[in-house]
Amino acid sequence: QVQLVESGGGLVQAGGSLRLSCAASGTILSIDTANWWRQNPGKRRELVATEPRGGTATYADSVKGRFTISVDYAKKMVYLEMNSLKVEDTAVYYCNLIGGLGDDDVYDEWGQGTQVTVSS
Repeated sequence: QVQLVESGGGLVQAGGSLRLSCAASGTILSIDTANWWRQNPGKRRELVATEPRGGTATYADSVKGRFTISVDYAKKMVYLEMNSLKVEDTAVYYCNLIGGLGDDDVYDEWGQGTQVTVSS
């Protein structure tokens, strides 16, 4: 069973920075794709950043140049560095990992979410 636990959310002023962390536990053979999503009440969940293993990270246009996703495969940790935060970045942020468990089994798991609030 794979579990993801996010941390690092909080309240920050516009222009500030936060670093979100996502810790994966369980018998994970591989992390093939790491995603960060965000969602506000009544709105559709938005894909913020994606890092495919061995590939190039991609970002939503709204966060390009400000957010950076990174993965520590050895530690099974995923990070989202958020700089120059804007009020519109306020949302619940979710970590989502996709990968292998071995024996052709795969997982697609989500964390519980962490609230990021940016004040003006």
